[in-house]
Amino acid sequence: MAGELSEAVAAAQAGDEDAFRFLYRTLQPSLLRYLTALVGADAEDVASETWLQISRDLPSFTGGEFRAWTVTIARNRAMDHLRRQSRRPSLPVPVHALSELAGDADTAERAGETIGTDAALALIATLPPREAEAVLLRAVIGLDAETAGRVLGRRPGAVRTAAHRGLRRLAGLIERYDPSQQPGAPESSAPPRPRGDRRRQVPHAEPADG
Repeated sequence: MAGELSEAVAAAQAGDEDAFRFLYRTLQPSLLRYLTALVGADAEDVASETWLQISRDLPSFTGGEFRAWTVTIARNRAMDHLRRQSRRPSLPVPVHALSELAGDADTAERAGETIGTDAALALIATLPPREAEAVLLRAVIGLDAETAGRVLGRRPGAVRTAAHRGLRRLAGLIERYDPSQQPGAPESSAPPRPRGDRRRQVPHAEPADG
């Protein structure tokens, strides 16, 4: 995949529109999931702004990890959007949708496998911000710890630790889900919410260290 991306980037820089469409089709799904966790329902708009900037700045891209370059642009656009809106979006956790996540397999691995679902993204939004972004960059975008660290301005070991803790915390939320609560249950039996009865808001992603 890395080789294909590099070839497509070079071709797109030379003006190949098909190559640019390949880059979009390859990266857009994970970028959109990442942005959904950061800005909620405005993810499509922020993704559009991101690709406009990618298109404009592509000729100046001089190499390195293209996926990390694109997610850095997406993160910056998301932070700008949140500042303009002066809000901290919240993603409700659809607990009834988590039944498919429960299982006998190792829960951290299971969480990683289902990370792209709406339910998993909503749960990630309840994690501490450092852990949430580490999980998103490692499990959703697919960056290694060193590259994710460059995006966040943190040491690779710190990103690796935050991602591990976030996955374990996510696994705990899944384990606490009551599978007897299914869609269509009597209205009087309200579904439980992870970690008590409070819905947390997605805090602003933290600025890079230093």
